[in-house]
Amino acid sequence: MVLRRRSPTPADGPGRGRTGLPAGVEDTFERDALSYIDSLYGTALRLTRREADAEDLVQDTYLKAFRSAAQFERGTNLKAWLFTILHNTFRNMRRHDWRNPVEVDSQAVEEAAGAAAHDRTPEQILTRATLDADLRAALDELPEAFRQAVWLRDVEELTYAEIAGVLAIPIGTVMSRISRGRRTLYERLAGKKADGSKPERPDVVSRR
Repeated sequence: MVLRRRSPTPADGPGRGRTGLPAGVEDTFERDALSYIDSLYGTALRLTRREADAEDLVQDTYLKAFRSAAQFERGTNLKAWLFTILHNTFRNMRRHDWRNPVEVDSQAVEEAAGAAAHDRTPEQILTRATLDADLRAALDELPEAFRQAVWLRDVEELTYAEIAGVLAIPIGTVMSRISRGRRTLYERLAGKKADGSKPERPDVVSRR
């Protein structure tokens, strides 16, 4: 996806960019953040179930992330931080049934996406594209709470603690939802196996 272009804003101070970070740090932050656009969009699509809404959700997520860039704690998981913003934004959108149009630098998005593609191995690029159709369908049919937890753990590979932060629930609840979600996936896949073969365990979907 391509994010809509935003108008330039003045720097917050000498040598600082539009995020309030030093220019060099800002460039690195934006490039790193935008490298997760595919992951964020895939998750947004499973939350909203509509392409247009998923694009809006990702747009809002990046706008908030860039505005709050100075609050990101360097050395922690940027991907988990972005997913936390995305899920919080989704909860607010659903609660208020209201969205603001946002604008993000599309040129920066395209450049970052290109750079990220060069950094990934062929196996990493193919991960989501090659998910088994039955597994993908079974995952999409899970109750939302289970689907979110399983997706974040087994596809996005966040830690239990990170998922707890993203979903704003206790870590014990995260572990329970993942366990029950995986078991439900396994049972549904087993029921679809016409040849009687044992289905692959769903906790390895991210490594297919």
